[in-house]
Formats: sequence, C-alpha cells, structure tokens
Amino acid sequence: MKKIYVKTYGCQMNVYDSDRMLEILSKEGFEETKDLKESDAVLLNTCHIREKAAEKLYSDIGRVKKISEKQSKKKKTLIVSGCVAQAEGKEIIKRSPFVDLVVGPQSYHKLPNLMQSLKSEKRIVETDFPIESKFDHLINQKNKIRKSSAFLTIQEGCDKFCTFCVVPYTRGAEYSRPVNDIIDEAKLLIDSGVKEITLLGQNVNAYHGIDTSGKIYSLGELLYKLAKLTGLKRLRYTTNHPRDVDDAMISAHKDLDILMPYLHLPIQSGSNKILKLMNRGHTTNDYLKIIEKIRNVRPDIAISSDFIIGFPNEEENDFYDTYKLIESVQYSQAYSFAYSARPGTPAANMDNQLSKKIKMERLHKVQELIWSQQRLFNSTMVGKTIEILADRLGKDQKQIIGKSPYLQSVHFDGPKEYVGKIMNVKIISSNTNSLAGEAI
Repeated sequence: MKKIYVKTYGCQMNVYDSDRMLEILSKEGFEETKDLKESDAVLLNTCHIREKAAEKLYSDIGRVKKISEKQSKKKKTLIVSGCVAQAEGKEIIKRSPFVDLVVGPQSYHKLPNLMQSLKSEKRIVETDFPIESKFDHLINQKNKIRKSSAFLTIQEGCDKFCTFCVVPYTRGAEYSRPVNDIIDEAKLLIDSGVKEITLLGQNVNAYHGIDTSGKIYSLGELLYKLAKLTGLKRLRYTTNHPRDVDDAMISAHKDLDILMPYLHLPIQSGSNKILKLMNRGHTTNDYLKIIEKIRNVRPDIAISSDFIIGFPNEEENDFYDTYKLIESVQYSQAYSFAYSARPGTPAANMDNQLSKKIKMERLHKVQELIWSQQRLFNSTMVGKTIEILADRLGKDQKQIIGKSPYLQSVHFDGPKEYVGKIMNVKIISSNTNSLAGEAI
C-alpha cells in the first residue's frame, strides 16, 4: 500500500475536497499517513484567500523537496491542488520543477488518470473548468467515515465578484448540486455514524439545485428536506452572503430544531462607502434588517461575521462605522483581517492603499472589541446544561472535546466511549475561545 501525506490550507471546503481526494486515491492503492517522511506522495491542497498564500506553498514545497532528497528511496510524487493551483498553475511548475502535478479544484476527480499520465509525462498542469461536474464522480466513492460530524459541499463558485476576492476566478461561476445527490450523500454519511452535517458553499445560501422532478430548491427548502432524514441530529451551513438571505432560510431557523442556532453572515465593513467599493451589493441597513428578522424568530441565535479592515480608501470615519456596527450587533464571534491585495482583483489596483501601520492599528482595535463580545457571549453559558456533540479526544486521554449548538468548543472529562455521542454537559467556566464543563 502506497502512502500519501495531505496538508490542507484554508477553509472547510478545502477540508471537504481533501477528504474526497483521499477517497479517490484510496481506490488507487493509497492510504493516508500523518508522517511526511514515510510518504510516497504528498498532496498540498491550497487556499488563495489569505495574504502570502503562494509564499507558504513554496515554503512547503521546499520542505518536501529537502526531506525527499535526504531519503534514499525514490522521489516523492508532489501534487499541488486547490485555489493557488488554479490561479498560478503554470507559474508553480516553472518556479518549482520538483512539483509533478498541479490540479485545480474543479478537476480533482481526474486524479487517477492524471497520476497514470505522470508515468509518461514529467509534469502536468490541469486547471481547466471541465464541462462535467466533479461531483458526478464522487457519490460512489464514500468510504466508512467514522466521524460524528462531516462537511457536505452543496454549492461552489461565486457570481458576486466582490472587488477583493479571487473566488470567482479560482472556483468559477455558481454551481448547485442536484438535490437528490445531496440527499444520497447525506444518507451515506449518516449510515457511517455522522450525527452532524455542515453544508458548505462559497455562497451556500445562493443554492438553487433541482430535484428529479425539475423543482428548484432554495437553501431553506433543502434544509427542511434534510431535516427529515432519520439519524441526523444536527444541521449547519456556511458561508452566506446577505444578498441571498430569503424568508425560507429565516423560517428554517424558527421551525427546525435540528438546525443549530448559529449563523455566519459576513458583512466585511460597516461603511456603506466601503461596501460599495467592495461591490457587496447591500448596505449596512440591509444587513441589520436581516439580523433583526432572524433574531425575531430565533432570539438565542449566535451571529458571526467577517471583517476586512483597511480596505483601499477606508478613512477614519469609515473605520468608526465598522466599529459601531460591531458594537450594535454583538457577535458571538467574528473573524477580522487586515486587507491584503489579491493579484488580479480590482481592489489590488485601487488608489489610496493604506499603510500596514494604519491597517494593523485599526485591526487591533476591532479584534479587542470582537474578543470582548466573544468572552461575554461565552460567559452567558456558565451554569447552563447544554447538549454537546463529543467530537474527539483531547491531548489528555481523559479529556473529551466537543461542540455546543452555538459552535463553541467545549472540553470535559469522560471515557473515550463518549466520542461520537451527544452529551448533556453543565458548563462550569468559560474563556475567550472555549467552555469547560462536566458531563451529566
């Protein structure tokens, strides 16, 4: 049995893609190893969203090359996949001849054939957007998962073209998987022991898949359908765009106990001027109305968001608008980043790029506010008994780590047999990033 080492960068969709590639390659005689040195092949599944993504990739390529050259056995096969592969495929091969195969996120179902082709070709770049869907090749690939929670991609790509974002160029146009394919994959996951499914998409609430009768389903309608599956205990979805929030999605949070009380709804900025420059297509008022609607039907819902600080042309008053919006919404958690130009995006060529010093000063102020809100939200759990899905063992074999309905990390002591079960846990303390409890 050949061994493959996989490193996944970035978002949950990359985690899903890495799992699918491992399943495909297992049919070709590969098994995963966590030890880079013992591997016969290495797969680096990249993300292009954050700053210096390419530099991190080349650093890892150099590390793999160094380890491979020190070993006496033949060279490791090195595969680069994901969004950096899509955006910079030919440049990767040119800059790093050690790389054997570059494959984009829409073509990884071709991996077996591509790896066969490596026997006669030195290096291959496969970054076309194929006409056929990669998902058509994956539904029968599922192996036994043995996990309590799993990701399920239902939508890919983006038609929004925010001026800071590379996703439309690396993942392509919005595509929604057929309803019945999603139901079939969900059933396979449930049969393998999965209790919680998180639906994934670059704009997951832009979902508009069809069923076998030709009916088009929105995300909300799909949630109602999935909630009927026997054995499924929890449903989540991420990530959303404010322009695609509809009444069915909001109603699902009112009607479905299985749908967890958590919503990740990125706004990116609290300034209407900056939102327009970002081409977000909504205002802060539009966003706040959505928050109000969903809190009216589910008062305890935890809201999270994304913020880009220091976008080109952001003035002090624009930053203050963002700060005020965060104060107003009171997030359970949020992710904030200093703006970094992504090559090929319109924002990268805008005038009035801010200095790193200004961006970092503003970012630190925002992060302190977000962390204070996160600590406050977590503190409200102390003394409560909450249902926790036990995911895995902690570093201490007596420690169990799980997730609350609000996506908080919770740790408590118990036997390893707790893993995979939904436990009643009394929360006894909290901090910024996690909760501690006692199993009831």
